[in-house]
Amino acid sequence: VDATFLDMQAAVGVTKHPGGYAATDELLALCHIEEAHSVLNVGCGSGVGAVYIAKRYGCRVVGIDLSTQMIAWSRQRAREAGVTDNVAFQVADLLALPFAANSFDLVFCESVLKFVADKAWAIREFSRVTKLGGYVGINEMFWLGEAPAALTPQVQAILGGDQPLPTAAAWQAIWAAAGLQEQVVHVHPVDPRQEVKDRIEWIGWLWLVRAWGRALRLYIMNPGVRAAIKAQFDFPLEVMQQMGYGLFVGRKSG
Repeated sequence: VDATFLDMQAAVGVTKHPGGYAATDELLALCHIEEAHSVLNVGCGSGVGAVYIAKRYGCRVVGIDLSTQMIAWSRQRAREAGVTDNVAFQVADLLALPFAANSFDLVFCESVLKFVADKAWAIREFSRVTKLGGYVGINEMFWLGEAPAALTPQVQAILGGDQPLPTAAAWQAIWAAAGLQEQVVHVHPVDPRQEVKDRIEWIGWLWLVRAWGRALRLYIMNPGVRAAIKAQFDFPLEVMQQMGYGLFVGRKSG
């Protein structure tokens, strides 16, 4: 059975997003994290961001993910970091968040919505559960210009799912129509070499070594995994050089 990018991440217990901790800190600063007490991390993956926020900023954080395996990794990371009193994780669908309206001071999501077909609906759900005066922030990758037709199929095959990577212009249009106030958009180009450093720092050496061990076992045992890993290493540098990521922030008003 072929393994997708998301399958691989869940199996070995890693996640990433463009820009690493620097992008997360920039996004949180734009969302006025110093004023937040309750935070929802949508698509928390293996829990790195949620645990980081709880430790650095002292917030109460709830992390959700559609993957049961990712939630298990998140809980393990929280235990190892000693923040289980401030962090909770649960399986949930971001298109139907299981929370009442006006529940969180801040809702943020990093490198998740590119896999979602109805991005506008997802953002409306984020806004619904955000308190009046609170912030919604997302970090998403995109093509800086027009999507290159020759490269799009390869990117699609690596990422999996049925959603093509949007352009910067498409994302900006979606965000402009989101109904949030005081909108801010910061666009950054992707630096492939820096992304490698950011990924190592984000995952952490201990978790990375464990993940490599799991990946090696899967590589030996599963032909689908071998194909997925090969596709990752065959990702052409010129593709990354045409990509960027954006930090999108807005405030919910009455």
